[in-house]
Amino acid sequence: MNANFQRDPAMARAHRVVVLATDGVYPFDLGIPSRVLGAADGLYEVLTCSVDGRPVRTDADFSITVEHGPEALRTADTVVIPAFAATAVPPQVPQAVVAALGSVPPGTRLVSICTGAFVLAAAGLLDGRPATTHWKAAGLFREWFPKVALDADVLFVDDGDVLTSAGAASGLDVCLHLIRKDHGSALANRVARLCVAPPWREGGQAQYIEHPVPDATAAGTAAARQWALAHLHEPMTLADLAERSHMSLRTFARRFTEEVGMSPGRWVIQQRVDRARHLLEITDLPVDEIAVQVGFAADTSLRQHLHAAIGVSPLAYRRTFRGPLASHS
Repeated sequence: MNANFQRDPAMARAHRVVVLATDGVYPFDLGIPSRVLGAADGLYEVLTCSVDGRPVRTDADFSITVEHGPEALRTADTVVIPAFAATAVPPQVPQAVVAALGSVPPGTRLVSICTGAFVLAAAGLLDGRPATTHWKAAGLFREWFPKVALDADVLFVDDGDVLTSAGAASGLDVCLHLIRKDHGSALANRVARLCVAPPWREGGQAQYIEHPVPDATAAGTAAARQWALAHLHEPMTLADLAERSHMSLRTFARRFTEEVGMSPGRWVIQQRVDRARHLLEITDLPVDEIAVQVGFAADTSLRQHLHAAIGVSPLAYRRTFRGPLASHS
């Protein structure tokens, strides 16, 4: 097993991503970081390891041999936990896996794909934080990890140094998001084209959830959130959202906070800021026009909320992601 983790001089500036393969891993999900990040002009170096350096059983009819053991995790800038079979999710993640994650240096960025969020949660790395996982595993996740603010309706959650994503395709989404976050939309879009994937998907995983015939007691706030995302450009009140869920204001506010981990008003602002960031990255629209398109009353409101969220002005954000040619303020 290769124990030499000195960086290749040719890769001296590459951001090292270490993918931790666990038993039952989905082969497709395991390969996503290498395929997507590996297409980003050599800016990422992707390694794969296991908790003991031995071959790993996949969810398919074959095992894989990895080049590295858990010591690779100590050299990572980003660690990715890919999905493994939901049927293989144990009541407790094996201690060897949790111990391997314990060797990851503080400040290392952590990313999970689908059920990989169970590993991060079992290690206590998601307590008190927003996160997501596959919608089908959401009930079990909430039961086991009540301290995590799970949102099973989104494609991925970016909480700074910890990112979690939903199903397999969301692994593509979150990896493209990493490129966009690290190096801007132009490169992310180019990588998406190489992978024949959309650079950005609107909506959340709620649109993929099967709802045969929900009974009255199964009502939640997902429908209101979907409606809000499609109408961010319009004025909306708590009463508007509650009406979409056929609930009283008090019941809706309580249920919304339980399901999403934040108040309806805060969530709407977050979605508007996220949409504004996307438009700043991919368009040359003036800031005042973007403000209107995402539902802020004026560009001053957008500026205030963007600064509160990420600490920069729209112009500074646009320059970061689009370069010095971005001229609109």
